[in-house]
Amino acid sequence: MKNTRYLNTWKPGIFLAVSALLLGGSFALHAQDAAAAAEPAKDAYKEFMAGPDAAMFTVNNLWILISAALVFIMHLGFSAVESGLCQQKNTVNILFKNVFIVCVGALGYMAYGFNAMYPGWENGVSMDFFALGSPLANSFEGDAIAKNMTSAYNNYTYWTDFIFQAMFAATAATIVSGAVAERVKLGSFMIYATLLVTFLYPITGSWKWGYGWLNTKGFADFAGSTLVHAFGGFAALGAILVLGPRKGKYTKDGIKPVLPHNLPLAAIGVFMLFLGWFGFNGGSVLSADPQLVSRVFVTTAMAGFAGGMGATFTSWFVLKKPDLSMALNGILAGLVGITAGADAIAPWPAVLVGAIAGIIVVFAVLFFDKIKVDDPVGAVSVHGICGIWGTLAVYFFGGASFTWQLIGTLSVSAFAFVASYALFMILKLTLGIRVSAEEEHEGLDIAEHGAPAYTMES
Repeated sequence: MKNTRYLNTWKPGIFLAVSALLLGGSFALHAQDAAAAAEPAKDAYKEFMAGPDAAMFTVNNLWILISAALVFIMHLGFSAVESGLCQQKNTVNILFKNVFIVCVGALGYMAYGFNAMYPGWENGVSMDFFALGSPLANSFEGDAIAKNMTSAYNNYTYWTDFIFQAMFAATAATIVSGAVAERVKLGSFMIYATLLVTFLYPITGSWKWGYGWLNTKGFADFAGSTLVHAFGGFAALGAILVLGPRKGKYTKDGIKPVLPHNLPLAAIGVFMLFLGWFGFNGGSVLSADPQLVSRVFVTTAMAGFAGGMGATFTSWFVLKKPDLSMALNGILAGLVGITAGADAIAPWPAVLVGAIAGIIVVFAVLFFDKIKVDDPVGAVSVHGICGIWGTLAVYFFGGASFTWQLIGTLSVSAFAFVASYALFMILKLTLGIRVSAEEEHEGLDIAEHGAPAYTMES
């Protein structure tokens, strides 16, 4: 992904009324500002749109908006995969968390995260490790509309830039959602997800995509093998270690499998994620350049298919049976693996990157189970371990510096793990993070939401 240029309440009725009043007043003031600036802004914008560059700019902008919509569809895929791979009694809870994550993720990114992730370090600001965020601009005055809504900004507008990046932001917390499924307290997780997406994800994102310290060292991560996936995977690992495994999963007699309740739903979810990945990687070209977008589509697709093949035959050999969940995770592993180098790695090496990721994910899932790290959907293995592999693969097949690829991916992963572990530990010591044994046995759909996902009429 190329760098951008800039940048349970106790009385809910009173809270909502006051919020509406404040927001309404704010919007009214912004509307007045916008009206005052309308005429000169219109002139500057119209002048550009009447010029020779307008057609290509429009095509570029449209493609990135379509890509943003494809990335949004990935949240449907995550919802289906996570709920399908877990027990039926926790389906509503998992779906609710996914609904909350995408909503709070986008809003938090709008209120703070976007400008923290893209603080303008390319303009000569010396601090390039951390920047405070600020709310998204609501309007532009005078000729600022031309600066932010035409090619003076980039191949896309300021609004397009924000909405594309916002669709990425919630992914980190969604990865954690599946890893802590079936035993985490809903309220505590909601606080965790809000803080992770709004304040923590933008920090490491700025290190590369916001022209931070990793960018200056030549660290390469095209669309986020490290900055999105490894971040989410190792944040998940930190959370899991504080939370602990599901009751009855690890016994003195060995591992007791907790079977998924709906593998067809999980398969649908993986294919939805695959579809969304064309926007995830293809949109990260940040233009509609025919050569590069088509190449990224090919490397992305072939790595995903090769990951599925690698995991299929590896799991068949190791487990003596062809395992569908491993094959599905293999596809995702291949996609995660190519994400850092989809623009720099050629199509046939991309097949190898994906196949290796598919092999890695099988052994990673088995390893974490062996050391009693309970990850219901394999999120740490798919996103964390294969995210590291994909980042290093840019050295092996794309010419990046091995030293800085390693430093970069380990730095982001370590930050995500430590921050997530600390945040979950604070929540554990204050609000608590785990439902009771009775609630876990009954299922979170009833315990937390009072309604099952599936009902049968008498």
